[in-house]
Amino acid sequence: MNAFRRLTLVAALGTALLASAGAMAQSIVVASTTSTEQSGLFSYLLPEFKKVSGIDVKVVALGTGQAIDMARRGDADVLFVHDKVAEEKFVADGFSAKREEVMYNDFVLIGPKADPVGTKGNDIAVALKKISATNGAFISRGDKSGTHAAELRFWKLADLADKKGSGYKECGCGMGPALNIAASSGAYVLADRGTWLNFKNRADLVVLVEGDKRLFNQYGVMVVNPAKHPQVKLAEAQKFVDWVVSPAGQNAIAAYKIGGEQLFFPNAGK
Repeated sequence: MNAFRRLTLVAALGTALLASAGAMAQSIVVASTTSTEQSGLFSYLLPEFKKVSGIDVKVVALGTGQAIDMARRGDADVLFVHDKVAEEKFVADGFSAKREEVMYNDFVLIGPKADPVGTKGNDIAVALKKISATNGAFISRGDKSGTHAAELRFWKLADLADKKGSGYKECGCGMGPALNIAASSGAYVLADRGTWLNFKNRADLVVLVEGDKRLFNQYGVMVVNPAKHPQVKLAEAQKFVDWVVSPAGQNAIAAYKIGGEQLFFPNAGK
């Protein structure tokens, strides 16, 4: 091989390596909840973000508790979850400089259409008291997710933290599998509305309790602190957070609908 060809080959290899390095830099990992994934939101949202940024986003969908643990370990660049108390502790412990509110929806109590214990209404505490008193079948996620944390708050609110009834079972699973178990066994289950609307295997399950202001479900987003984990892709992660709370990102969230029904309601900066 003559000198000119060697130089050409070296230059081509150098260009390819630079392009590869650039491509690797243009990707981030987002630790998030099963609800944002199983509702279909990210499948809709992320292509919109890539159009304007060129950045690929890999979502690892876990229960909120597991997602927070993942971000604490530095295995994600962004945390996008729905447990405000745990999120604020994440920031207070120095794992992020700032938490931003992004959007909200609500929790709903799902159960058999026949509603054998008479839960239907708009008071979650009253509904849980009826389930406990009759030992009604109830499927809990039991996975330290944001939905699980909310469910435990509601049992406590009803003064039933240790008296949930013999029909209470923990599956240690995500929202979709918990709904599948409830559908196949005719049980009650607390779900986020987004995942419910995207859930196909409903059997005779219906929404029985909704409209209680205590069922409000807020989502927050945070860039993982590179001072804790230097491998965090700060620039790309910040671009994602900035976009999702910007008018463009907020409009994209509002535009995501199933059967004409909006799943999430943007409220960044409010």
